Amino acid sequence: MIRCSCLFAVLAACTLTEAAAQPADEDELDEQSFDTIIVTATRMSETVKSIAGAISLVDGDYVQRAQQQLALDESLAIVPGVFFQNRYNFAQDLRISIRGFGSRSSFGVRGIKILVDDIPETLADGQTQVDSIDLGSVRQIEVLRGSSSSLYGNAAGGVISIQSEHGDTDAFVEGRFSFGDYGFSKRQVKAGGAAGRFDYFVNVSVLEIDGYRDHSEAKNTQTGGKFRFRPDDVSMLSLVFSHTDQPVSNDAGGLTRTEAETDPSQARARNVDFDAGEDLDQQKVGLVYSRTTANGGEFMIRNYYLWRDFTNKLPFTGGGAVAFERFFAGGGLSYVHPGEIAGLGNRIIVGLDLDRQDDDRRRFDNNLGTTGNLTLDQNETVTSTGFFVQDELRLSEKFELSLGARYDRIKFEVQDHFLADGDDSGSRVLDQISPMAGLVVDATPTLNIYANISTSFQTPTSTEFANADGSAGFNPDLEPQIAINYEIGLRGTLGRIHRYEAAVFTIDVTDELIPFEVPTNPGRNYFTNAGKSTRNGIELSYVGTLSEYWKATFTYTYSDYSFDEFIDDNGNDFSGNKIPGIPDNMLFGEISYDHPSGLYGAINVQFIDELYANNANTASINSYTISNLRLGYDAVIGSFDLSPFVGINNLFDTSYTANVRLNAFGGRYFEPGPERNIYAGISVRYRFSGT
Repeated sequence: MIRCSCLFAVLAACTLTEAAAQPADEDELDEQSFDTIIVTATRMSETVKSIAGAISLVDGDYVQRAQQQLALDESLAIVPGVFFQNRYNFAQDLRISIRGFGSRSSFGVRGIKILVDDIPETLADGQTQVDSIDLGSVRQIEVLRGSSSSLYGNAAGGVISIQSEHGDTDAFVEGRFSFGDYGFSKRQVKAGGAAGRFDYFVNVSVLEIDGYRDHSEAKNTQTGGKFRFRPDDVSMLSLVFSHTDQPVSNDAGGLTRTEAETDPSQARARNVDFDAGEDLDQQKVGLVYSRTTANGGEFMIRNYYLWRDFTNKLPFTGGGAVAFERFFAGGGLSYVHPGEIAGLGNRIIVGLDLDRQDDDRRRFDNNLGTTGNLTLDQNETVTSTGFFVQDELRLSEKFELSLGARYDRIKFEVQDHFLADGDDSGSRVLDQISPMAGLVVDATPTLNIYANISTSFQTPTSTEFANADGSAGFNPDLEPQIAINYEIGLRGTLGRIHRYEAAVFTIDVTDELIPFEVPTNPGRNYFTNAGKSTRNGIELSYVGTLSEYWKATFTYTYSDYSFDEFIDDNGNDFSGNKIPGIPDNMLFGEISYDHPSGLYGAINVQFIDELYANNANTASINSYTISNLRLGYDAVIGSFDLSPFVGINNLFDTSYTANVRLNAFGGRYFEPGPERNIYAGISVRYRFSGT
């Protein structure tokens, strides 16, 4: 157990880019050192070496090359401190947690800010759905591990910034076709190119899967693209768009331990009877304008709009059918100014973010899969305003100091249109100041040390504000979760071809948001605040070249997360208990091979320790070890690039729980993961420029 009272931190696992299995040329590796890799998740372009915090970067080749491309966990399991569940339940969506932030989510992502091409997927109230992210067009992913509200405001216990492909290459068209067990198939076509100051990229993919468990079918069609125009040599205007149509995503539900052990592929009978699942249709469009000023400054302005139509059936009658129409719009601007203070190098960024979310939400009775009488009809709006400033001062050749703060004001409003049970209209206003301070020390040319104190806060989302007694309006007793993160870490290289990182942190959390179920609505989560909790952890990573064509990647995460003070609404005292949903130990290892002939492959192993399923710590999920194998071959034939591939998930056929339903009523905590399964496919790219 680790108890830390001083500064702690995390390590920037950016060298995970090397996990994409590139040749072991020392000069090439040196070009990808910490002081040359450029990232932008910190809201300004800078090298990894200058960041006073933990940031990991995963290259697009690692995301796309021979991966099944079902969910983000395939690519980000390699990042320490990040834990994934729910990969195979498309109705509940992938659950992502970074240092415990996001672990409470019953569906979608909570507590983590996610952006795609600088446009937020995270809404004004802090909730995120990742069903519109197409992994087949990812260029790179940056992960900020640690509290980041000083830059991003609400729900920034961590940040995932995804950049998609663009067309500043010779014109091409590519088709990728894959299929596998459990009725899996995915077809993708993408094209891109450039002409003068204009470039384009468009992508269409269709996913269909029956699923390992009964009643877990899903269908998803995604269309997206990016168009960029350079008015001059110092500016860029980008238009990004996406459309997601997901008409089927069934929910197999949670099982008891006995049910999961007897027949892990079965669905919960009640979920089948009530036809539990969801369908959705979403469109998003965004504009980003950036410009480099004459003095080397960086100016960015962005504007975006999202429309989402959603219906959902839950496995109970009263209010068990949900429908909403959402409109989300926002924008922001930022400016990075380089200069000097008292002769010392300095950069300062100032910015403003404005978001507004408008949901027309209705609930109906779910009469065994048939929509019944109206039980709730309300309009929910969330308006968020945030202003931030951060300064980086170069104290000397070896020391750089970072100071920053952000102010956020978030207003929740509900207008009740269902007056049969009274008028429950109301509003709540929440505001927060989020400061940070960090120091980076270049101890040697190959060793970088940093420390920071950073903060985060997250409000309950609109749905999490729901009252457990079934009344409309917002729960007046639910408060935001506040966290202070203390970090210290280091990152370094040995002989150019070995990279290592280590970090230690402690996080003090007040009013931790905890889910629970009530007997009358099993399958729906409500939320309460825990008094205080502490999270202590260690994150380690290593990437090294074993020989000319072989590379190894290892990451380890230790988590000691517990309630310091927590008495729930029923008087149960959970003080001293472990926070459910997070394992104490996680270990990931991968060996990859890449030969100039075109043959490549990788095998990885992931160990997930035992974790608790409820606040009382009376139910636990067994530890497990999962192995995955992927192989492929890249061939060039004239103007064609051919890449056949094959993969095996759960290579050794391990029985495990893929998702835990925290504090589920009736002990239905378990969603079993699939047995060993195989997929295969081929991608074919035609380059119009020839060989």
